[in-house]
Order: sequence, then C-alpha cells, then structure tokens
Amino acid sequence: MRVVIAEDSTILRAGLVELLTLRGHEVAAAVKDGEALRAAVAEHRPDVSIVDIRMPPSCTDEGLRAAIALRAANPGEPVLLFSQYIETRYAAELLADRAGGVGYLLKDRVAEVSDFLAALSRVAAGETVLDPEVVTQLLGATRKTGALAALTPREREVLELMAQGRSNAAIASTLFLSPGSVEKYVTSLFGKLGLAPSDGDNRRVLAVLRYLQA
Repeated sequence: MRVVIAEDSTILRAGLVELLTLRGHEVAAAVKDGEALRAAVAEHRPDVSIVDIRMPPSCTDEGLRAAIALRAANPGEPVLLFSQYIETRYAAELLADRAGGVGYLLKDRVAEVSDFLAALSRVAAGETVLDPEVVTQLLGATRKTGALAALTPREREVLELMAQGRSNAAIASTLFLSPGSVEKYVTSLFGKLGLAPSDGDNRRVLAVLRYLQA
C-alpha cells in the first residue's frame, strides 16, 4: 500500500514509517499538521492516510477536520484516524458520508501490530473500521438526546455491533442468537430509525452513523 502519515509526535511518526516500511508498504509522506496532510495527499494520491486528530497549531481537532476536508474534495478518500482521543463533534460527520474507506482506532487499544495493519488494509479497500469504544461514545452522545429512545436494549446491542462493522453472523455469535433473530432485530431497528435495510455491511454502518449525526 502507498501510505501518507499525519502525526505530530516525531517519535510515533518515525515508528509508523519504520513499521509500514518493514512490512513492505510505501510511505509516500510523513507530515505533522493538517495543511501538510492535504498537500501530501494531493501530491501522492495514497491508497490510505493515517491521521492523528490533535495536531498543530491548536492541537485540538485539526487532523479530523483535515480528514473531513479531504473526503469532501474526494469522496471515499481512504482515511484511518489513529488517536488517543474520541472526538464526537466531528467524528459522526466524517463517518456518515456514505462513501466508505474510513476508520477510527484508539492508540492505546491497539494490542497487536497485525490488527492495526489489517484495519489499515480494510480501510484502503473501502471498508469501515471502528474501535468499539468509539461506537459506544457516539451512541452514548446520541442517547442523551433521546434519539434512540425507540429502540429496545437488544436492538441497541445489535446497532452497536453493526456500527463496529460486524456481519449478521458475527452479531448472532456474539449475542448467542440465531441468524434469523438477528435479521429480525436489524429489520426492526432500521424501521424505527427510518433507514432502509441494506445487504452491504459497510453501507449499513454508514447509514447508522449518518443517523447518529442527525
């Protein structure tokens, strides 16, 4: 894969470059702020970009807003957010554009290098990859508004697993349900949320996150 890295920590940036290079990937650019990220993506057209959320000048959400700008200019531009922080204000906007090729992982929750590389490959291939804690906080923020009040506790569990990119079979295994029961829950919750069911797991995830944004 051809990769662009945007990370303001010199040590972590260098570590990511070495990690990816040793695994046979090409790091086209490694930069430390959002403006440089946009320029690097325009120049190198990577297969995927790894982006920290908090970067200069204010070290708040520059990376996330840069990722949103990249995908607004080029829908589907593959971006993997890799951060210590969960930023719900703009995260749903990034995740809910329906174009796919987006991920959000937390640095301190990635236990295996192989898991990180697999997530990166999935994002490059157009899939959606979310850390479960990111999903939990997005759903929690929405619950506070009462937007999910119509869902039963089991439907919320199914929704959380859907937003993590799980297939119906994986949801059935996790919740110890039959595939038919999961399909009924999926159909029911989409009806309550006013969303049309879809056979594509990626589109299902993006549809859910689009609703969360609203």
